[in-house]
Amino acid sequence: MLATIDDTQTARLQKMPLVKTRGYVDGSWRSASSSFAVTDPATGHDIARVHAMDDNMAEAAVSAAQNAFGAWSGLLPQQRALVLKEWHVKIIEHREELAQIMVAEQGKPISEARGEIDYAASFVEFYAEEAKRANVEGITSHMPNAEVELWREPIGVVALVTPWNFPSAMLTRKAAAALAAGCTVVAHPSAETPLSALALAQLAHEAGIPAGVFNVLPGDAQTIVTPWCRDPRVRALSFTGSTEVGRLLYSQCANTVKRLVLELGGHAPFIVFEDADLDRAVSEAVSAKFATSGQDCLGANRMFIDRGIYGEFCMRFKEAASALKVGVGQDDPDVGPLMHERLVQKQESQIADALAKGARLTLGGKRHVAGPLFFEPTVLVDVPNTADIMREETFGPVAALTPFDNEDEVVARANDTEYGLVAYVHTQDPKRIYRMSRALEFGMVAINRTSVTGPPIPFGGVKQSGLGREGARHGLEEFTEIKYVCRDWS
Repeated sequence: MLATIDDTQTARLQKMPLVKTRGYVDGSWRSASSSFAVTDPATGHDIARVHAMDDNMAEAAVSAAQNAFGAWSGLLPQQRALVLKEWHVKIIEHREELAQIMVAEQGKPISEARGEIDYAASFVEFYAEEAKRANVEGITSHMPNAEVELWREPIGVVALVTPWNFPSAMLTRKAAAALAAGCTVVAHPSAETPLSALALAQLAHEAGIPAGVFNVLPGDAQTIVTPWCRDPRVRALSFTGSTEVGRLLYSQCANTVKRLVLELGGHAPFIVFEDADLDRAVSEAVSAKFATSGQDCLGANRMFIDRGIYGEFCMRFKEAASALKVGVGQDDPDVGPLMHERLVQKQESQIADALAKGARLTLGGKRHVAGPLFFEPTVLVDVPNTADIMREETFGPVAALTPFDNEDEVVARANDTEYGLVAYVHTQDPKRIYRMSRALEFGMVAINRTSVTGPPIPFGGVKQSGLGREGARHGLEEFTEIKYVCRDWS
């Protein structure tokens, strides 16, 4: 049964010009015969009802994008850059409203929401500049009387599927790259957080992105995304979400041989050696574990601590975690609510399993008094490798700590996973830094810090953490094809 609508929150949202509840297709707002509720995870109350686009509208969006592709891709890169720059300006101008919308539907602390809007805007700014740099590449010919060039051309219509944990940044990171490359976009935001994406669509409209170039369709993922996977006009699909869903999309796109960019699950090791700056390591570990209430694919899932400092680290980490404030996003706590009941149950299940297998609980371990979807910052120590939390992504505020005895051992344990997104290492030894950076089987390695992402870096993982990269010039190139041109001069 749906919760009753929170009239106070709804009234506040309805006063915000950027709150849209219909789909955005071919430059206009489209209604549907059915709708779904958007719920504030902090209160459990419905705050809006959003029109659920159907498969006919999914097809119409692709047609609109296909029709708009020729004109958009035919613009000079400088012209596309100007439009993207205007979108960036609009996002910055409406930073506070966008952040408030995100807090209402996603629950994250207001300071984190504002930070995400800045992060989202930075991708639009970056790709506005990068649009002008997809140059022709000349190659020294291997044949007489021939001139050889490689052209990068936009791949075509691109489908984007974005998650609820970063509802603004994941959309702009994908869309700005695709638009800069000259592609047109059909996007499906998570049904749990569609308001952020629709607000960005309104700002894109105001910025002058032409009709059909950028389309946003809320609703049921299977209804909207499955037809896109089967549609040969959709030439690429970019998805951020679980590895399980990524595998499904991979198979559904096989018959049309689409380009895939998949940013999937993570299971990050956080490794602290005896020579590390302990104060910094503890501070960074808390950030890596509890940011976004632990609902982050970059979150530190497994903490491997050198046995020589294990006791001291565990004590300091527990103290720091116990000081974290839990509460509703508007109060700007350190930890907000989890997104849904399934995640809360996952925390409970992983804790129970770890304790049954010999781990010790030193902090937290249960739901927080703030509400049904709030969970206490939790610390488990002496967690064995056999525990579920050491094998599966947690996506919540539960930290698992375990000791290690030497470098070879910790590398083997860290790499013993199907995931390979990011690894964190704390050490002062320059030779060890190099060895660990080489030995860890992850797409990204962070040394003595946690914050590593941003527009100029190619974000992505190896193994079953995904395919391709987002951000940097590599993110734009994912949405291009290389055309080889050989001209005879004889």
